[in-house]
Amino acid sequence: MSSINDNLFGLHTQALDLWQKRSEVLASNLANADTPGYLARDVDFKQALASASGTSSALPMTITQQGQIDPQAQSAQKLAYRTPTQPSMDGNTVDTQVEQANFAANGVHYQASLSFITAQIHMLRTAITGGQG
Repeated sequence: MSSINDNLFGLHTQALDLWQKRSEVLASNLANADTPGYLARDVDFKQALASASGTSSALPMTITQQGQIDPQAQSAQKLAYRTPTQPSMDGNTVDTQVEQANFAANGVHYQASLSFITAQIHMLRTAITGGQG
């Protein structure tokens, strides 16, 4: 996102991208709930958002030579394997109830970030028009 959006909406623009990515990952887990050997994945939201916002507590990695992979671009895309709560005979680590609960909670978080951005836009529109229209 551009710096103007970052100044207006804070981390909510990056959070929206991460919530959407997590929705896709959780939907993929649910779609593969009956696939033998499928390993459930998830986005480490705290780590990914810290990486996207540049507020990570770890030392930053930099590119020292042409052709190296940009660590900042890659860290937000990392997916972690979910630790299974119930073992299955076919090696599948998807727990449908856990995935559905996470999917629902993720939707709430996505909607909250979207509501915040919408409120900010409404406030700016009111300030520009002077409260008329």
